[in-house]
Amino acid sequence: MDDSTYVILTIVAMGAVTFAIRALPFMTGRWLQRHPQVQRLGRFLPLSIMVLLTLHSLRDIAGSWAGQLWPEVLALTLVIGLQWWRRHALLSIAVGTLLYLWLRNGF
Repeated sequence: MDDSTYVILTIVAMGAVTFAIRALPFMTGRWLQRHPQVQRLGRFLPLSIMVLLTLHSLRDIAGSWAGQLWPEVLALTLVIGLQWWRRHALLSIAVGTLLYLWLRNGF
């Protein structure tokens, strides 16, 4: 097998694997929606990920600002309050981020 044939076959194989990986959720969508474990993950995983990301961010930020946590706590309190009141994640995140940037950088 010469080099050009090898390269072409490699690209075709990578394309087939990429297509299969992306098509698999659509082909198994109905089965996944009915599966109880997937339904349970769908209810609790987004919240768990957001909590872990928030805690990790607060830990990293606290170390870089010499222990001054009040801007983080204020922005996080606003995000939690907005999310509880409006139930709109994009709005909560955007307003909390803008407040945090304003508090830290004085925009």
